[in-house]
Amino acid sequence: MTLPRDPMTWHGQNSFLGKYQNYLGEFVYGGIDGSVTTFAVVAGSVGAGLDSAVIIILGFANLLADGFAMSVGAFLSAKSVQANYEKHRRQEYWEVENLPDLERKEVEEIYRKKGFEGDLLQQVVAVITSDKDRWVDNMMTEELGMIKEVKSPLAIGAVTYFSFVIIGLVPLSIYVYDYLNGFKGNQFFWSCLLTSVGFFIIGWLKTYVTQTSRFKGILETLVLGAIAATVAYFVGDILEQLIAG
Repeated sequence: MTLPRDPMTWHGQNSFLGKYQNYLGEFVYGGIDGSVTTFAVVAGSVGAGLDSAVIIILGFANLLADGFAMSVGAFLSAKSVQANYEKHRRQEYWEVENLPDLERKEVEEIYRKKGFEGDLLQQVVAVITSDKDRWVDNMMTEELGMIKEVKSPLAIGAVTYFSFVIIGLVPLSIYVYDYLNGFKGNQFFWSCLLTSVGFFIIGWLKTYVTQTSRFKGILETLVLGAIAATVAYFVGDILEQLIAG
């Protein structure tokens, strides 16, 4: 069955992802950052000829520290947006209560520009200004272009950190497995392969946030990861040669 492109329709058909639809954007971008940066650490370490144990240490240090920093940034950003909205909302309540005639004229002007006129315009204005909460809500959206954020800043930070760590573990997983159980294959090759799968999944999920084609979303994520890994690998290789030489 082909999944619908509309995420709200998909919400009703997929109970698992639909339940967390509001936070899918944070999960996707946290996962992209986690997988790209951790894979870059792995690639750079391999380019520098570092031991697997060192790769694990550097990888986890990056994973936990950068993930925490990113989640704190997401939390503080969401808190700032929320505080800014509430500040302007309080200002609009004050204006409605203390400058009602001026605020009514602003509502009238807003809807006149939308094409309303005559008795219909006055009816619309009367309905909007008859309820203080409705009045303020209208001014917030129509005058200031601000919409209240319904997502919890704490949840935004938590989802970002969870995604960063879980998806970011993918490039390191083969090295952890090798450390615990031993692995005779080429760890970097398998890290590349597993990370590509992770990029594929995250790129696919990203299309439900950006509403772009699946092919474009997946390709962009794969290319981004490949570029970051290539740069990191050669930087590590060059630094190793300079230091060793």
